[in-house]
Amino acid sequence: MTVLLALEQSAGPASLTQIAALSGMQPSKAHRYLVSLGRAGLVSQSPSSGLYDLGPAMRRLGAEALRRMDEVALASEYLPGLRDRTKHAINLAVWGDHGPVIVRWDYGSHVLPITVRVGATLPMLTSSIGRVYLTHLPQTLTDPVISAQEATADQRFTEEEIERIKADIRHNGFAVTSGGVIPGVTSVAAPVFTTGEALPLAVAIVLPARLATDDVLRAVQAELLKTTGAMSAQLGHQGAATPADRPSTSGSKPTRPARNRR
Repeated sequence: MTVLLALEQSAGPASLTQIAALSGMQPSKAHRYLVSLGRAGLVSQSPSSGLYDLGPAMRRLGAEALRRMDEVALASEYLPGLRDRTKHAINLAVWGDHGPVIVRWDYGSHVLPITVRVGATLPMLTSSIGRVYLTHLPQTLTDPVISAQEATADQRFTEEEIERIKADIRHNGFAVTSGGVIPGVTSVAAPVFTTGEALPLAVAIVLPARLATDDVLRAVQAELLKTTGAMSAQLGHQGAATPADRPSTSGSKPTRPARNRR
């Protein structure tokens, strides 16, 4: 497995010397493993260059693992623990035809004025989850949704404001809105990345605005990023940290963006 992980890290065909260095083995030892893995079809060697790469059996295993993976179900396993640690409501969203769609809502210990029902589509620019998707999806997906939503919205944003929102989220790793969807409610959202080119999920912690002090927001943001990082790693996102926070069964002050009414 160490040799296979070394081939993954090489991000392409690799020589015996490279594989040995990445796996922390002597070349002779790494070669013995490569021969055995090659017999099983998990590794292949180019006849022309002599370089090693993942083999056809490994590609079949990867395809089968992806086929069996239910991103929403796997991510949902982490939500009860996040709710119990923060005591606040948690929701999970996926990208739909008309924008972010809530697929799960876990109630917290604090009563909210109103909750967003499962299946509801969230606004792109005034919800924390919408802003996460705004930042991490290509404009070819988000621009049509924004145009459709702005046709019936009272609040509009300039291009400069939108770019500033995206820059802040890329820098911080999360989005914060207050009163954007529900008056008196603050929401903090972060992305959950999956494999390859798959669209990300988004998780939000929702709390009464009166409780959203600087200290509370910092604690909420830390828990959220820790959990979404673990979710991303579990879903196979390359570069995600190893999940230290397994599923459990048991910041800055939010500001409203400037308005541009036209």
